Amino acid sequence: MNTHPPRPGMQQTLEAALAARDAVLPAKGATESKPPGNPVAVGLRLADALAFAIQKHGSQMRKGTAIPYITHLMAVSSIVGESGGGEDEMIAALLHDAVEDGGGAPVLAEIRARFGDAVAGIVAGCTDDDSGGEKAPWLERKRAYLAHLASAPLPVLRVSCADKLHNARSIQRDLRDHGPVVWQRFKADREGTLWYYRSLARIFAALVQDEPALDPGFRSMIRELREAVAGLEA
Repeated sequence: MNTHPPRPGMQQTLEAALAARDAVLPAKGATESKPPGNPVAVGLRLADALAFAIQKHGSQMRKGTAIPYITHLMAVSSIVGESGGGEDEMIAALLHDAVEDGGGAPVLAEIRARFGDAVAGIVAGCTDDDSGGEKAPWLERKRAYLAHLASAPLPVLRVSCADKLHNARSIQRDLRDHGPVVWQRFKADREGTLWYYRSLARIFAALVQDEPALDPGFRSMIRELREAVAGLEA
């Protein structure tokens, strides 16, 4: 393995951390509690979905950046899995923009044939335009999407929430790095974009009231979305 000469600041910090270990490690109990939730097994279908996503989005970049779009899809799938989502939901997270940005309704049929009805249903539920061509006006699409969420199945809501959480985090990071100019990337500018994300956060927060048995991972993701959206307005 190639190595770099020790960096002074990092080396000093490492030595301080190691020196403190004796005081920290005994604080950990001898037994560990069982993690909540049920283990989720994933198979090669997930790899196949990643390959499919790369095929559809490989040349695309995130809006206003030089960041490959596939990084967003991978991040959303990761958030879904970490929140307790199953394999179908993780696959759908990788494919959630394929219909809208990758070819319209024929792509949904392809997803259904390749990954099954459950995945296709989640992808369809996360899509606000399946025309494959010129989209309807932004406000019309977003209003319809918000209305759709109120009756959407929980797997759709989990993937949608993960998508919006990663988007909000990305906007927050870019605002910190580049300032208000970031809002110019969006069709609705600052006020319209904030209205949309504020509405999403409130609707997902209401889900916690409507679904008392909602799993802890999903609840945590909703809380993180609310915090991220609040950060956009700071």
